[in-house]
Amino acid sequence: MLRLVLLMLMVFSSAASAHKPSDSYLALDVQASHIEGQWDIAIRDLEYAMGLDEDYDGAISWGELQARHKDIAAYAFARFKLYSEGETCPIRIKQHLVDNHSDGAYAVIRFLADCEHAPHRLVINYNLFFDIDPQHRGLARINYKNEGAVVTQSVIFSPENARQTLILRDTGSFRQFLDYAKMGIWHISIGFDHILFLLALLLPSVLRRQGGEWQAVTHLRTALWDVLKVVTAFTLAHSVTLSLTVFQVISLPSRWVESAIAISIVLAAINNIYPLFQGRRWVVAFVFGLIHGMGFASIFLDLGLVEDSLWWALTAFNVGVEIGQMAIVMVFIPFAYWLCQSFFYRRLVLGMGSFIIAIVGLVWFLERSLDIKLFVYGA
Repeated sequence: MLRLVLLMLMVFSSAASAHKPSDSYLALDVQASHIEGQWDIAIRDLEYAMGLDEDYDGAISWGELQARHKDIAAYAFARFKLYSEGETCPIRIKQHLVDNHSDGAYAVIRFLADCEHAPHRLVINYNLFFDIDPQHRGLARINYKNEGAVVTQSVIFSPENARQTLILRDTGSFRQFLDYAKMGIWHISIGFDHILFLLALLLPSVLRRQGGEWQAVTHLRTALWDVLKVVTAFTLAHSVTLSLTVFQVISLPSRWVESAIAISIVLAAINNIYPLFQGRRWVVAFVFGLIHGMGFASIFLDLGLVEDSLWWALTAFNVGVEIGQMAIVMVFIPFAYWLCQSFFYRRLVLGMGSFIIAIVGLVWFLERSLDIKLFVYGA
């Protein structure tokens, strides 16, 4: 029991130290031996790594960024290499820009790479920020022509997968489906706010409130039925708003969405301690799931996928998210059911766990709504 408590506290502590995951977005357009690229890197990450704020006013001006263009390019491309058929493809910087993504301003570097041979096997070596932030991920989209048709592959770079080899041929729809499904699994695995919200909903799934007190369920199938309703409602809701947001039917400022996600975590956790919503937790999951779906959409908006591939990518991404969610459920529910008869679970796991989740959510809400940092996040 003590080990379980310590494990939960470690998970919550990790979540509290992670605000917005660090990502960069890489787009490569392969045309025979010529590659055109664009690399979007979060300015906040560059500031953390290089110190761009020369006047220490807490904001990076265009002048400060422009003065460090050469330094930024040197820093980034010392950690990024392209290889075709075993030979290095020399990279030339074409243009520096700034763009706004769903989570803030990004430095944009457009570049060209000329390979000696048209690549059939393109090797990408990516090590940006891994030395200072192991949670950083590079999201890459590679376009190339195969038999006259444009083929798109997507890959994710991490410390464990910093060097990847792409076979530039038609990988088939199934392979592309797997790529986007893996992206969905990855997104839920690093989405600490989504995980905490799901845990807040799962904590009381093995209990029933009777006479103002939590009582253990008598049969596992009762708990599983409750979990099925909650997870299904959450899935349906976030799938709807994910699709509507990606296709730009609805559009809300990222700051509003992220703040609302944080509040949903707080309310779901408090509901376990003091009942704000009487019964029907699946309704709560559905309503708040609509908000979380808009948060999921950020990865598609930032990758800039073409409309022809969006439905396919969305379907695969949703499948990946559900696989990630079910993995959490399958790990959590057996342990919760095993412990639900104990006072330890009702008071410590449910009570203290919900309290910690609520505090973490409140910290995130204050940071996101007021655009401040209460804690310094980093590796």
